[in-house]
This record gives sequence, structure tokens and C-alpha cells, in this order.
Amino acid sequence: MNNWYAPNSSEASGWYAPLHPAPSVSQPEEPSRQPRRRAIRIIAFILILALLASALSYSIVPRSGKARPVIGAGDWNEGSEPAEFPEDFGDFFSQYYTATENEKIEVRIPGGEERLVFDLTLDSPSGEELTLQELYQKCASSIVAIAGYTDGMTGYNWGTGVLLSSDGLVLTNTHVIDNCDSAEVVLKGEDRYDAVLVGADTISDLAVLKIEKDGLTPAEFGDSTRLSVGDKVAAIGNPLGDEFTRTLTDGIVSAIDRDISYNGRNMALIQTNAALNEGNSGGALFNMHGQMVGITNMKMMSSFSSIEGIGFAIPSSTVKKVVASLVEFGEVKGRPSIGITVGEIPANALEHYSMPEGLYVAAVSEGSDAEKQGIRVGDVITAVDGQSVTTTDEVVALKDARQVGDTLTFSVWRPEGSHEITITLMDTNDIYG
Repeated sequence: MNNWYAPNSSEASGWYAPLHPAPSVSQPEEPSRQPRRRAIRIIAFILILALLASALSYSIVPRSGKARPVIGAGDWNEGSEPAEFPEDFGDFFSQYYTATENEKIEVRIPGGEERLVFDLTLDSPSGEELTLQELYQKCASSIVAIAGYTDGMTGYNWGTGVLLSSDGLVLTNTHVIDNCDSAEVVLKGEDRYDAVLVGADTISDLAVLKIEKDGLTPAEFGDSTRLSVGDKVAAIGNPLGDEFTRTLTDGIVSAIDRDISYNGRNMALIQTNAALNEGNSGGALFNMHGQMVGITNMKMMSSFSSIEGIGFAIPSSTVKKVVASLVEFGEVKGRPSIGITVGEIPANALEHYSMPEGLYVAAVSEGSDAEKQGIRVGDVITAVDGQSVTTTDEVVALKDARQVGDTLTFSVWRPEGSHEITITLMDTNDIYG
């Protein structure tokens, strides 16, 4: 994903950055100073562009093992020839791919002692579609606000949550409560309740909180796998603080299974043009039957141009699997991981270095069995379990067909010779925490 526009994360302005008073409006500039200041701004803009082109990079994906090229590495992309290839192919790839550390999201909200069992049902749509007025009347009471607090800080995080149960289970995004020591859930009517943490997962960006309150109206969940591009949808959330709680926006499904990089990982998300803004994170994307089909979690942003109508939501099919594990265990268990980051090799590099077709290993995760068995940065994986691989999706498919504890055998090429290395798949939590 081009980092000229980026989903909200630590590298971009957050949807839930601590709220502060709005800055005062400055007075118009004196006419005599405007041309000079405009010229300074243009020069500064050009300098920023140059810095970004050389420094910004696509993120590396430890979970699914997918590396992305550096922006500015276009000289080595297919269809163009660089002025000069480095002598060593390792030097080439160190410039072509840049590994970035996964940011560790930390949630310090006290946890509840009791473990629960909760099965989220995804209902099929039935009956006539609702009008927007009918949808809002049905669904708004299932939407809450989340305020997260950090000890010693005067500001607070702000986001949205969705009621999962009548007795106080609340679903939100993990990044809404990142770095928080406590949290409050604000119900319709502005009643506030202290929340305890049931479970949080960085990879899926989903977290469950619990408040002591009965008689709530949980959201009805629909099956996101039934969505098609062009379907009408509506979002309800809390953009820009507590003055705009339960704001309704509408649009369509713009794309399905959109592969988006967030915080060093890939997510398969629903894309929508329904307006989403800071504070919408953790809110609901509804189909027109009033069923929640997604949890809104990011949008495209840009420092250089206006980007409108490109927002994303975590599909309810993902939510169902994650929530069940979070409620029962406090984390997502049984998610297999290889522990390597790989990237595809451009055709001109294959030819120049006389390399075999395959995938370049850009990083090996510390503590993984891949590290223990000797896979290393600079290896080229040509096959997995005897099946030739040239795309990251092929490796992910083979991994996802296995379980934690299963093995995969990698055919690895090095300049000094080829090797067969068998590794055991580990639980993602044991590698990435």
C-alpha cells in the first residue's frame, strides 16, 4: 500500500489520538507576505516529497510472510532497468525490500477473572431492506463509545464499540485501547461504565471489553461472505469526539477481500465509500437489513492530496472466529505461523543474478522454528512440500491448510547450493506475542 496515503496507525495521524482543544484560528496573512510564504511552502513541499520518496517503505508482513518493495525502488521494478545493479544480490534486495519492526500494541486495562464462552451467530438476511431511517432506529442503540485513559496523561483515546451481548460484552478495535491503563464504555444516554479487558488481538485488530450492565441491545450480525460489490451499506460510529456520537453515513461495498497492510501485517478487508473519520474505529458497517457485516477500522489518508471515500472494515466472518477465542482464552489460539517474511523477485533481478524463480527471504523471526532450523535472510525458497512457489499467496495457502505443530519442507536455494529444510509451524502468539 502506497504510504503517500496510509491507514491510521502509529505512523499516521490516529483515529484515537488523545483529544486536545482545537487550535485557535489564525488571522489572514498580510498581502505583502503571501507570495514569499507561498514560495517557502512550495519549496518545503518539494523537499518533503524528496524525503518521502527516499525514506518511506511498504511494510513487511511477518504474519502472512509477505514483503513489499521500497517506494523509490522503482529503478529495479519490472519494465525498467537500473543504472547499475549491485554486485551482490543481497545488497540489491536490502535496497529493494525494507524490513520494518512490528509495533507492539500494549493494552494494560485490567482483565476480568472469569473466562466465558460466547458463540457469535451470523444470520442470513431476510425480509425487505430497511430504509436508512429504519436502520438507524434499529441499530443505533447497539453502538457505544470507548474512552481509553493512560495514567499520567490528561488526554484520552476515543473510538467506537459494538454491543455483543445483553450483559455487557463490547467489541472494538485493539488500537482504540492501545497504551491504555483503563477504559470507559459510554452508552446511549451518556451513561458511563468502567470496562475490564476480556481479550485483545493485535493481528486481527479486534478486542473485547466487558461492563457490568444488563438489559442492553446487542447488534445483530450478518454474514459478510454474502456481500457483493455494489451492495448498499451504512456505518454508525463516533467520529471526532463525543459531540458527534452515533453518526450515520451510507455508501456501498466498493471491494471485497481488499489486501491492506496495517502495522506490519496484512488484513483482508471490506472496502466501502461510506464516510469514516477519526473516532469511527471499532464501529459497525451494516447491510441494509440492519445486520452488522463489518467492524470499521481504517481509511486511506494523504498528506499531499485529498482522498475521499476509501474506508475499510474487518469482515464479520473474521470477527466470529476471533471473538470466540478472545472470550474463551483472552487471545487467539491455534493460528499457524512460519516465522519468515518473503517477497517476490523481479524478473530483471532473476536474469541479472542468474537466480532460480522463487521467493526471497527478507526476514526470519526470532524464536521461530524457521530460525532454529537454519532458514536465513538471503535464502530463495523455490518450493514448499515439493510445490513450486513464486507468489506469497501460494505459501500462505499451504500454511493455512495446516495446523500448529504440522511441518512444511522448504526447498531453499543459496549461491553455494540447494537445501531441504523442514520446519514446524508454531502458534503466532509464540512468535509475535
